Amino acid sequence: MRQEPTESGTADVTDAGDVATDLRPEPEAPASGTRPPKRRRRLSPWVEYPLLAVVALVLAFLIKTFLVQAFLIPSGSMQNTLQEDDRVLVDKLTPWFGSEPDRGEVVVFRDPADWLAGHELKPPSTTQKVLGFVGLMPAAGEQHLIKRVIGVAGDTVECQGTGPVKLNGKPLDEPYVYEGNTPCSNDAGGQFRITVPAGHLWVMGDHRQHSQDSRYHQNDGRGGMVPLTDVVGRAIVVAWPVPNWSTLPVPDTFEAQD
Repeated sequence: MRQEPTESGTADVTDAGDVATDLRPEPEAPASGTRPPKRRRRLSPWVEYPLLAVVALVLAFLIKTFLVQAFLIPSGSMQNTLQEDDRVLVDKLTPWFGSEPDRGEVVVFRDPADWLAGHELKPPSTTQKVLGFVGLMPAAGEQHLIKRVIGVAGDTVECQGTGPVKLNGKPLDEPYVYEGNTPCSNDAGGQFRITVPAGHLWVMGDHRQHSQDSRYHQNDGRGGMVPLTDVVGRAIVVAWPVPNWSTLPVPDTFEAQD
């Protein structure tokens, strides 16, 4: 390499006579009319975490309102199908498509006519009420009951002596009735013959001698019937505790009624 004089001194030139240059590529100029992309700002954890919590609560509330809701079993009236303190999941979606409760299904319903009057229940804490409201805990069950549908609109249900229960003149085979109980109770409320009116259900507990169901509320102004408008949904599975996990299918004896 040699040096040639310039006005301000000397410049380095290669042997080939080329002036040495910086070979790094120059940055491209942004296209006309466009702005360089902005870097996305991340929310502060103090904002992001509470926001995620609110979204989770809203989703839980929507699921509980329209899809599935958990309920706590407060008594032994549905033994041995359901045990006290079991948690069941109730399907609330299908009624939105016009589905109605059918014979043999286990349903949760709002107290139709003060059936729970005189029954002392442990009041839920404020935390339980809040979490139950959004569906993160089983709903407080003071105003709800759970029973098995025996008759729907137009059905005739009757009990004589200790049973069996007859549905439209046909005896029901009820293996789900609590061991040691009789299908019918030989007492004033347990002897009946009724026809279910439109828009209503006749319900009974599986623990027949330990269930204050339709049989014992025939003087409540509705004849012991449960209005369809009071039904929350069908219990489909025992979700907790794990050893009690089970589905709640319709017994075969009701399929034979169709």
